[in-house]
Amino acid sequence: MQETQILSTRPLPLPEPPPDGLGRRVLVFDACHVGVVLRAVLFVETVLAVGAMFGTEGPLAWLARLALLTGGALPATLAWLITACSLKTVLQRRPVALQFAAGVLLGAVAGCYACGMLVLVGVPAEPPWLASAASGALLSAVLVAALVLRARARTPAATTARLSELQSRIRPHFLFNTLNSAIALVRDEPARAEALLEDLSDLFRHALVEQGESATLAEEIALARRYLAIEEVRFGERLRVQWMLDPRTDGAQLPPLLLQPLVENAVKHGVEPAPQGGKLRVTTELRGSRAVITLANTVPPGGPRSGDAPRGHGIALANVRDRLRLLHDVQCDFSAGMHNGLYRVRISLPVRA
Repeated sequence: MQETQILSTRPLPLPEPPPDGLGRRVLVFDACHVGVVLRAVLFVETVLAVGAMFGTEGPLAWLARLALLTGGALPATLAWLITACSLKTVLQRRPVALQFAAGVLLGAVAGCYACGMLVLVGVPAEPPWLASAASGALLSAVLVAALVLRARARTPAATTARLSELQSRIRPHFLFNTLNSAIALVRDEPARAEALLEDLSDLFRHALVEQGESATLAEEIALARRYLAIEEVRFGERLRVQWMLDPRTDGAQLPPLLLQPLVENAVKHGVEPAPQGGKLRVTTELRGSRAVITLANTVPPGGPRSGDAPRGHGIALANVRDRLRLLHDVQCDFSAGMHNGLYRVRISLPVRA
């Protein structure tokens, strides 16, 4: 028997609270995401479009000035983003104030670079170097502030999200039902009772241990298997699970404890209310450079129609969607709803080599 404990007598170490909001080792300069690049370019273009309105006599003159300004500002913006992405690991070791100052300084340099691009085509009679540097510094300050807010959403909120996860994932009724199932098996099938308690112990240990920013799909699948192994003892033949897994997707990164609540939702809303039980199918496949994860479960008779969401599916799904966006931004896709008579949750995200 493996050395497992449902409740450990040794207290788990609590994470230290981050000093001064974000702390000293928070990744503020995380400008390497496609979503960050798109939002930065759109923000700069919006500012240029508004600024080009001053002193123009009509739409054509406005478009001509905007195109000219874009020719200088766009390369400078992309240079700022590339430099910020390249320096993020170095600046991560520095205080947030220093990271902010570095971003503003890079913005001033980028502004001068944009002015130099315009000088090359001979547009300004007198190059406004100081104004360009100040404008670049101001725009970069706004961009860094947005990155700081993004980092705040991913770090201090993790503690609150973690507590809410523990409250929603490890419910008392689930613990009691599992222990009752184990008690019923102790005399007749002690080996199954032992396996059941080991799965429960592993599930609790994984939920209570301090999680990182992400986990692999293989780890999430293993956790979901433990959870379903416990539920299969309780439901017996009423719960039928089918696994169709592609090992090439095992390295895909997910927020920790993301797959288990989806599986729990499928059991709670699809299998438990149905007198005859139900089916759950978990599928992973590699499509190009993306991993596609699909969970499909039957619904009770008289359940939701096509396009509707089963009652109770909402908070957990919104939590999953938000956590995926924090990790992968616009590079992930999440959908949930009725599909061909089954309630289906589909997740598509990139697989890094």
